[in-house]
Amino acid sequence: MPVEFLGIAGTNDASEVTSRSGGSLDLDYTRRLARAHEDNGWDRVLFAYHSGSPDPAAVAAYVAGQTERIKLVLAQRPNVSVPTYAAKTFATLDHISHGRFEVHFITGGSTADQAAEGDHLDKDSRYDRTREYIQIVKQAWTSTERFDFDGKYYQIEDFVSDIFPVQQPRPRVSFGGSSAAAYAVGAAESDVYALWGEPLAGTREQIASIDAAAAAAGKDRPTLQVAFRPIIAPTEELAWAKAETILGRIKDHAAGRLTFRRSGTPENAGSQRLLAAVEAGERHDRALWTAPTGLTGGGGNSTALVGTPETVAAALLDYYDLGVRILSARGYDILDDAIDFGRYVIPIVRDEVARRDARSTAA
Repeated sequence: MPVEFLGIAGTNDASEVTSRSGGSLDLDYTRRLARAHEDNGWDRVLFAYHSGSPDPAAVAAYVAGQTERIKLVLAQRPNVSVPTYAAKTFATLDHISHGRFEVHFITGGSTADQAAEGDHLDKDSRYDRTREYIQIVKQAWTSTERFDFDGKYYQIEDFVSDIFPVQQPRPRVSFGGSSAAAYAVGAAESDVYALWGEPLAGTREQIASIDAAAAAAGKDRPTLQVAFRPIIAPTEELAWAKAETILGRIKDHAAGRLTFRRSGTPENAGSQRLLAAVEAGERHDRALWTAPTGLTGGGGNSTALVGTPETVAAALLDYYDLGVRILSARGYDILDDAIDFGRYVIPIVRDEVARRDARSTAA
């Protein structure tokens, strides 16, 4: 079965190891980063969302005009607009990109960042709202007749859109989360289920939970996606030396930034699971390294895969063997790492997947 690679569509050169060199929206950097992904074998890039960041939908429209092939995955939080408006925005972006649009729904793991935009629902209620939101978006994308929706959070009356996606029947929907409420919503409503990179045993456990939720909803398992921070070098020794240097750069960059490391226990189950992996040790399986995760207090996509391109590719294939079909990766020196990962890791993984598929077909 095919494998896909998802990168990041940043709007400036900041990361955990460096401050941005200009404003929050550097269009030249945005273009170069998108082209680096397209020109080096990536399939998709994610336009992330934060309460104070540049509007990712507008950035995605800009990138659509700077690229030809790569798919554009827009992060969307249901608190920021009504679903009928979002459905039209998404369909418009699908036209602008000639059918390259996808959407990733974020329920919101930080009460503080939700509150920054006036959203004060508790976490479980946010998941219920996300379910309704996705259902309405799907219906707005596909219904040529006026429809009503009578939910707890949205009451839609007599709506029909005048713009529909290029992709038929509709673009892909992705979703993430590691709680029981998340599994129930994502397994029922998403095409792609996104997880952060855990040790293989933890990922296997999450997949079982997603499978159970999908069965309960009468659905097939969504396509599985897992995210990592790759650190590669020509030898194992150089890769681990690079990893330690990156850890030092994270510490130096974080000095004086009181908000860099989360305080207390994180609210979202995904970060809690990552911190449990940290407690179990810094190194797991073939190449998984949790030291950056511990340093940031379980902050999102933070577990690294460290080694030569061959080692990191083999580690990614271990997740492929669990059933993961989309591999998400974002380095610390984002532009350079996107190029290196595309040149040296992606071809190894693709070639091995092709060999396996050929053997399977022959058998």
